[in-house]
Amino acid sequence: MRGLWLVPILVAAGVLVLRWRRPDWYWVTFGVVFAVVRVLVRYRMVMDACGLTVPPPGWRLALARMLHRPAPEARSPRILRIRPTRTGLALRLRLRPGQDAFDFSASTDRLRHSFVLHNVTSREIRSGVVELRMTGYDLLKRVRMPVTRDLGPMRIPVALREDGQAHVRDYRQVPHALNVGATQSGKSVYQRNLIAGLARQNVALVGIDCKNGVELAPLARRFTALADSPAAAAELLAALVSYLAGVYELIRREQRISADTPDAEITADIWDLPVHLRPTPVVLIVDEVAELALFATREEERRRDQIVTDLARIAQLGRAAGLYLEICGQRFGSELGKSITMLRAQLTGRTAHRVNDEASANMAFGDISADAVLAAIQIPTDRPGTAVVGDSSGGWTRIRTPHLTLRQAVNLCNAQAFRTPVIDRLEPFRPVLPQPVLTGILRPKTTTATV
Repeated sequence: MRGLWLVPILVAAGVLVLRWRRPDWYWVTFGVVFAVVRVLVRYRMVMDACGLTVPPPGWRLALARMLHRPAPEARSPRILRIRPTRTGLALRLRLRPGQDAFDFSASTDRLRHSFVLHNVTSREIRSGVVELRMTGYDLLKRVRMPVTRDLGPMRIPVALREDGQAHVRDYRQVPHALNVGATQSGKSVYQRNLIAGLARQNVALVGIDCKNGVELAPLARRFTALADSPAAAAELLAALVSYLAGVYELIRREQRISADTPDAEITADIWDLPVHLRPTPVVLIVDEVAELALFATREEERRRDQIVTDLARIAQLGRAAGLYLEICGQRFGSELGKSITMLRAQLTGRTAHRVNDEASANMAFGDISADAVLAAIQIPTDRPGTAVVGDSSGGWTRIRTPHLTLRQAVNLCNAQAFRTPVIDRLEPFRPVLPQPVLTGILRPKTTTATV
């Protein structure tokens, strides 16, 4: 009996150790209960302190004066549902008349501190209903990707969002994207995860790596075409522009616009073509865009202008033809020369890893969100793979990419090499590599795109 006083001390110590070593287990066992109680108890006070309440209606004030009663309090949004999740809470609110969903988006940081949670994000479910998604611990400290089912063609889960959901790179929704980041920021690991996800799909990968191919050459068995110098890149981009013209001729020929053609059979892109006629989608990955834009001689300047022009043409015309751009670099500003900002304007998706200066963050998010710029320059050096991702709609969030070694990416691309399509116009740029030794495994035939 004399040792019973040690039991609560040992339990409290165990809870603290669990919170430190396995925050996910702590949240499921203890944290979610504490958080629900804290949110419900503090709710009215927090809403009032954050300015998320509305005055009572006039008739209630008049009635209180007539009856000589205290004036009614301001009204908070009504809680529709509070739902615990694996990583936090989902709080759904019904807005009062006169409230705006933007008010909740602007108050997320104050809500985070008031409810003592790690992060709070807000999104509008429908008119008059807002959902606050709260995370109970730092999900990006140890990245564990959630299990995702098959998301369909051209949709690749590449990172973990700070709200616990998978960040999906959807090429059909956001066809072209920019990925910037300083050295050792995790930009290359993000690129590897993207290639690894694309390697599992029936898609043609085309790479431009002007660092003599050190980043993309190890993955070359899964690439349909690869250029490792600015001169080869110029020729490859010219071939891609020619390929674009061929795809558009195919789409125009198969539109079959006539009075008796159903609307559902009229198409303006490859995805509504019959499967047997649909060209293979192509993803062009540029590893370091600055190497394509720098020049020292007049001849290199002419080549640079042609490269930027071809990239801009691909960005403008590629979506309908199933040709998508993924451009990576440390900087992407006007100092790279004329027309470069026109190309940047075509890149809807933006991902910024840790950058060395505010100007680099402004290149990615200056025309999207000032808050995203601030978040990008605050990424610590000891969190490689952490990035801020957004698009032209103004929305943004933090993500972190799971670590994928080069060996793991090489093994995956080699295992999926049978999916590498042959495109006639890009055949001169196909990387020449020795055939892998496969013991006891039949190598399937490659698919062929003849556009």
